[in-house]
Amino acid sequence: MPNIGVPGLILILIIALVIFGPAKLPQLGRAAGQTLREFKNSTKGIMDDVTEEFKVDEEPNKEKQLELTKKQ
Repeated sequence: MPNIGVPGLILILIIALVIFGPAKLPQLGRAAGQTLREFKNSTKGIMDDVTEEFKVDEEPNKEKQLELTKKQ
């Protein structure tokens, strides 16, 4: 998938300006920013939960390994 360069961004901005008008663009930008922020926070929360679960799963294994090394 090719990257969007400056000319592509300008074209997208012009199309959005024609479709939505200059009065609606700040509202659309704000809504898009809030949506991206919520998505990012949700993704971070899910990753934190998964990481925490792996840490919890590893702790009993570490205790077993310590017991085995002490027995040897």
